[in-house]
Amino acid sequence: MNQTAILTITGSDGTGESGLQADVRTITALGCHAVSAITTITIQNTLGIQCFYDIPCDIVAAQIEAIVNDVQPTVIKIGMIRSVEMLNVIVNTIVKYKPKHVVFDPVISSFLKEKLMSRDVISQIRSCLLPLCSVIIIQHSENDLLLGECSFPNVYFIEDIKRHGVRNVFTSAVAVYLQKGKSNEEAFQLARKYVEQSMVSPSPLNGRSLELFHEFIHLVHQNYQTNSDVAFYANCMNVSARYLAQVCKRVVSKSPKAIIDDYIVDQLSKSLTAETSKTIQQLAYEFGFSNQAHFSKFFHKIKGISPSEYRKLQHE
Repeated sequence: MNQTAILTITGSDGTGESGLQADVRTITALGCHAVSAITTITIQNTLGIQCFYDIPCDIVAAQIEAIVNDVQPTVIKIGMIRSVEMLNVIVNTIVKYKPKHVVFDPVISSFLKEKLMSRDVISQIRSCLLPLCSVIIIQHSENDLLLGECSFPNVYFIEDIKRHGVRNVFTSAVAVYLQKGKSNEEAFQLARKYVEQSMVSPSPLNGRSLELFHEFIHLVHQNYQTNSDVAFYANCMNVSARYLAQVCKRVVSKSPKAIIDDYIVDQLSKSLTAETSKTIQQLAYEFGFSNQAHFSKFFHKIKGISPSEYRKLQHE
């Protein structure tokens, strides 16, 4: 058996801040050798996860078998599991190869509270995987959801973590210290010290969401009379519409379309009040609507009242 190899079975994070990448970085930094099997590829950035691509279970099983047959790691660290089928592959691995330590970091939700695991998977983990684990590391907020009425002697609780990747660093460090012969308690204490030392400085990876949001608002101000399509603004900023949606959700908890429509209605309301000499039809054409009916329907949808009724109320 390889006395320095630790097998991490988890998802991949393209930002490098968490997931497989953080595991490999931490395990290597602490003097062990990381070997891995990827369960899921996440499409994500600093604003969160956009979507998942779950690796087929037979491919995950093949990854694990290739490593275990050859390298024979004595410690396995388990992270993201998104299906019962994937869980079965991992459980079968533990039962067959009987590693000395199994460290489980249940990735139930992301640091942004995005749900990553279904209740069915959680239920099966509780009954099939938890009894096989040497160490189970969970956040206090996940206790009831993961453990339910069950009790396990090897559960270690940590405070809810708000920084991306910190949990990966801690749990990987625990795996390393267990590999080095430390007891559970010693491993926890050493891992906590390592996290405190390695996380003193802020993450060097910063997105540009606030900068991009201000640019978006500026573009809406310039182009709202001729363009209300989200794709137009995304193209102007050379980003995807999906990323623009992430930005707007993070900054103001609204979609780009809602922001555009609200801005248009706000300007329409001002014109209806101030430019009384212009007809509803004239204003409709000025704001890029194909006809008055389209304009009235749009305005009523946002304001709950027709343009003519709104104008009348403003001058009573």
